[in-house]
Amino acid sequence: MARLTSWVARGLWGWLRRNADVRADTRAARRFAAYGPGTSIAFPTATVFGEPWIALGAHTLIGADITLSAGMLPGMDLGPEPLVRIGDGCTIGRGSHVVAHCSVEIGDHVFTGPYVYITDQNHVYSDPHTPVGLQWPQDAPVRIGSGTWIGANAVVLPGVRLGRNCVVAAGTVVRPGAYADHSVIAGVPGKVVRRYDDEAGWEPPLRPDGDGAHPARRGCPGTAPPPD
Repeated sequence: MARLTSWVARGLWGWLRRNADVRADTRAARRFAAYGPGTSIAFPTATVFGEPWIALGAHTLIGADITLSAGMLPGMDLGPEPLVRIGDGCTIGRGSHVVAHCSVEIGDHVFTGPYVYITDQNHVYSDPHTPVGLQWPQDAPVRIGSGTWIGANAVVLPGVRLGRNCVVAAGTVVRPGAYADHSVIAGVPGKVVRRYDDEAGWEPPLRPDGDGAHPARRGCPGTAPPPD
């Protein structure tokens, strides 16, 4: 009996993983401020609330175990405008957190690895006599430019403004501030380690295998180049 129960449970869980994602034109999708065609949130989710203040573009894929929230708690009235905006053609990796209290804006075609944390609110510790968790947090809007890639386990702190086509290395903690288009940010704390100039190109220059060529054209074994 235990083996049969286990088999049924695994089968049901597999069916849910394949079919229970939140898709456009479903009842769950209609709770959002916007939910574009072709967009889906994979099953299971971790924490999703504040849907009336979350706007998702078209053909955006959000991985399982996601935390996607607007406001402190469910049921709050957060005003007339969305607090979270995620554009078209994005992929947000499994186990990531997008947590907004004032404004998190993610442009089009932004891709993240798994377990990325993006938030516009942070605790403060200015009062040395009050526990940090009891001090009122501070908010600062976050904006992530279109075409950006954010690697696994990166943290984007309140007040970050990333330009277009930026790269955030895995494990980086991106500090508040503005980052120009085509910046490559790495480290803890994050620093700009490479940038692109229209005249000079990449500074410092890319390695020979970093030019975007297909792996087979760089001698990677076991691959074949795409047809011309």
